[in-house]
Amino acid sequence: MKWLGDRSYAWPVLIAVVIFTALNAFASPAFTDVTNWNGMLIGVAPFIITAMAQTAPVLSGEGGIDLSVGPLAGLVNAMVTSILVPNGWADPVTIIGASLGVGILSGLLNGFLIAVVRVQPIIATLGTFLAFQGITLEMLPMAGGLAPQWLLGLAGSYGGLSGMLVLLIVLGLVWLAFERTGYRRNLLAVGGDARAAYASGVNVAGVRIIAYVIGGVLAAIAGLVFTAALGSGDPRVGVPYTLTSIAAVALGGIALTGGRGGMLGAAAAGTLLFLIQTLFTLAQVSIFYIQIMYGLILLVALTLNAAGERARRGRMTKQLG
Repeated sequence: MKWLGDRSYAWPVLIAVVIFTALNAFASPAFTDVTNWNGMLIGVAPFIITAMAQTAPVLSGEGGIDLSVGPLAGLVNAMVTSILVPNGWADPVTIIGASLGVGILSGLLNGFLIAVVRVQPIIATLGTFLAFQGITLEMLPMAGGLAPQWLLGLAGSYGGLSGMLVLLIVLGLVWLAFERTGYRRNLLAVGGDARAAYASGVNVAGVRIIAYVIGGVLAAIAGLVFTAALGSGDPRVGVPYTLTSIAAVALGGIALTGGRGGMLGAAAAGTLLFLIQTLFTLAQVSIFYIQIMYGLILLVALTLNAAGERARRGRMTKQLG
């Protein structure tokens, strides 16, 4: 119960997930059919993983954000399908190692620009957004290429269990272990008050760089998920998930000013966005209106997030007064 109490920020979005799950089940009885669950997990996984990728940068504070999350996932997808596999480097060690390596390098670059050079996060990651998208289009101008056979299994099952479910469970267990480390405490401290954290001996720059590395690694994993789900490459696949990841973070109760929140809220909000999209699809709403809906959700989420932070600061001011 204490664990849930410490994560009260995620309660509203968790309740919304339950409500929209019920609405989807009411709209289509097939939604609850076990045979469809693997397909739904394939659909929801990118929402969850890209939302998780956005979380650590936002928690690091000072306007922390990573606009390059979506294009980085797309870059990994293009790299695997247009370079690694065609050149015979299709084994798991090479593909996973290269993908995670790209994610780490991206995080180091973003983190260095933001924490050391002191470029504003939105400017630094907009630059890497454009760079990654340009590199992706150079590697793969149009949809094509092939995914390695072993990676396609991620969209299937392992020992009767959905490959995507196994991946999400593993990521969840890794994050639960991570939450017990001193780094998470330092991340929240830096995001909450960087000066106070520095005065207490925390390496503020190091904490922020690691936050962007975490985001880069998770975005790279999302790229592998895209590759498994599509079975090929698509230079446009990752870009839309930058906005959904930001919306998920805001909806998930994570303070956009940093220092408060966690992966649970982001993952739940990513699930909620998928459920809303699924409901609109069942209602045969045009994809263009779904894009409008995403924009409205982002605006509402940002407004509610800002209002919640003002209310929290007001309560703290009264308590101190």
